[in-house]
Amino acid sequence: MFTLSVLGFLQIRFLDILDILLVAILLYQLYILIRGTGTINIFLGILSIYLLWWLVRIFEMELLTAILGQFISVGVLALIIVFQPEIRKLLVVIGKKSIPHRASRDFFKGLWQMEKEGDLNIPAIVNALESLAEQKTGALVVITNTNELESFIETGQRVNAEISEQLLGSIFYKNSPLHDGAVIISDNRVRAARCVLPVSEIRKIPGSPGLRHRAAIGITEQSDAIALVVSEQTGKISWCKGGEIKRSIKPLQLKELLAKEFLSEAKGAKDS
Repeated sequence: MFTLSVLGFLQIRFLDILDILLVAILLYQLYILIRGTGTINIFLGILSIYLLWWLVRIFEMELLTAILGQFISVGVLALIIVFQPEIRKLLVVIGKKSIPHRASRDFFKGLWQMEKEGDLNIPAIVNALESLAEQKTGALVVITNTNELESFIETGQRVNAEISEQLLGSIFYKNSPLHDGAVIISDNRVRAARCVLPVSEIRKIPGSPGLRHRAAIGITEQSDAIALVVSEQTGKISWCKGGEIKRSIKPLQLKELLAKEFLSEAKGAKDS
């Protein structure tokens, strides 16, 4: 079997390299599943506790070792409970036998970004919301960022169509069977309509928001998505990000906010 000698005494086998590579791919796939969600903070917290447990063991701190050891002993069960949606999503992917292709594609795409997604069709979204606001037609549009919100897309009716002012207007038309729930936009396409979103449980939200506003706040609490709401009562547009809501957003201001979040040039300038 092929082995590589390092520093004259450390032997590295081919299987060791393969082992490290497979672990790296698995960790990256786990990151793909939880990125852009609040779950990643939980994962980092559990990882920190695990590393701290190893550290106190090295320094022979018996009391902390015993306490953290009890936590680690039930860590697998805790992970199953906390990451139940992500584990379910992973099993669905495995069941469809698509993981080898997606793993390689997403892995290299994440490292070298060989595939470039088109910029968001901001004018179509803004014009549609402006028209709906003038008619006082309620609407809820969620635009994904790093997390694709696949579990929420599954709750609605898949559309998978190009973004257009006419399409969004027809979806939220009061007599349309798809007007209830949220539209989810991902990769510059309308992925699904009539999606069910988690409602924020924060009680002290200014302005006595309705169900659409609470759902918009709720999805942005659990992900890095942007949610846009048109009030059926006032006809005003609201912007939600990171669990925070901005009300009475004008169309020009909405264009600027969306450009800052989703246009490649604007994002590059913001990151630098």
